[in-house]
Amino acid sequence: MENQRGTNIDKIEYATVVGSNTLLRTVFAWMTAALAITTVCSMLFAFTPTLLGLLINETGMTTLAWIVMFAPLGFVLLMSFGFNKLSYPVLVAAFLAYAAITGISLSFIFIIYQLGSIVNVFLSSVALFAIMAIAGYTTKTDLTKMGSLLMIGLFGIIIASVINVFMRSDSMSFICSILGVIIFTGLTAWDVQKIKNMAAEDDGSTTFKKMSIMGALTLYLDFINIFLYLLRLFGKRN
Repeated sequence: MENQRGTNIDKIEYATVVGSNTLLRTVFAWMTAALAITTVCSMLFAFTPTLLGLLINETGMTTLAWIVMFAPLGFVLLMSFGFNKLSYPVLVAAFLAYAAITGISLSFIFIIYQLGSIVNVFLSSVALFAIMAIAGYTTKTDLTKMGSLLMIGLFGIIIASVINVFMRSDSMSFICSILGVIIFTGLTAWDVQKIKNMAAEDDGSTTFKKMSIMGALTLYLDFINIFLYLLRLFGKRN
């Protein structure tokens, strides 16, 4: 079929599919690289006594430990608010540095939870994330409204978690963990659909390349949160 300007519609649809596939491959490639860095750094610090000693000593957590606990938030804010000012190489470097520091901060889970339990929860998280990512890519339903509701729920969990720091309620922690899994699995589908739709605007510019890094960051955060919430629910503690 030919449209009014003589452009083949099938070619347009094919180009859109190829563009979305290319973008998603790039996003997932960066996400996978970040997860690999996080995994290596977390295990390196967890199982190397010298490095672990930089985080924990006889008196408790060291200054470096507190820095790596809060530094990831700083990197996320830097990438989000500095998106227009940061160059593409700097944004990539910040993303990979963020993944490394997050890995160092996650080294504590190897002290708290059994290794076998961590592996099982990680594999479960991969399966759950993959299912929701496929659902977000293949569904014809617009997930915008669902995404908005999930974001409201996310802010609710953050507020409840802050309150629970002072209340120390196991019940509230349990409820927040269940809601966290539900919210971030839903956000995974929504984020994948957003990235797929964004591919139609691909003009090959540097700005669009930078957006692929931000897409990888978004999916990376979805996966990490799914993993941590599942670990709180099903992880066997040492």
